[in-house]
Amino acid sequence: MKARDPRRQRTIDALLAAAEEVFAARPVEEVTVEEIAERAGVAVGSIYNSFGSKAGLHAAVIDRALDVDREYMDRAYTPERSPVDQLRAAAEQYLRFAMEQPQFFRMLAFPAPLGNYAAAAETAARLARRVDEQNARMTAAIERGVADGTIRPVDARRAATVLWASWNGVISLAWRPDDLREDEQGLAELLSLAADLVSWGLRRA
Repeated sequence: MKARDPRRQRTIDALLAAAEEVFAARPVEEVTVEEIAERAGVAVGSIYNSFGSKAGLHAAVIDRALDVDREYMDRAYTPERSPVDQLRAAAEQYLRFAMEQPQFFRMLAFPAPLGNYAAAAETAARLARRVDEQNARMTAAIERGVADGTIRPVDARRAATVLWASWNGVISLAWRPDDLREDEQGLAELLSLAADLVSWGLRRA
């Protein structure tokens, strides 16, 4: 397999880094290719040469965010852990993802409107599908717990959705502009408390 030209790879990396910042904060339709290129320090034509279009660059950023998210969550769903311990570990890794990769986290947990450009529906569908795949791992952990008797019978899919949504809500306190804002230590404590409540609520009596 032919190695990619190092200079071209640097251009791609610069474009992805610049796009990550702007797409995490603003609707895609409000972002221009000129803005991304200027931020990356490259020519506008590099976007079209490397990604085909602004939509192609946005899709690449989404895929990168999802891949990084999966790397974090892989650390939680290890076979030696019990289902409940996997859920606890997933909460911990989700917080680490949010703190260490805040732009990616916001892009996935609180996506900006995609606008009406041609590829928006396809990108939104891909994002929803990949997030659902991650939530399916949580669902599977709950189902395993139900099967082995450590978790009481519940609708595993809906329970996973509740967990995911509640984690997003807790972590979002990191960006509040008021006295309700929490630092990383505070978030960790809140998620630990949430994990205790989940463990108590899900465990079979």
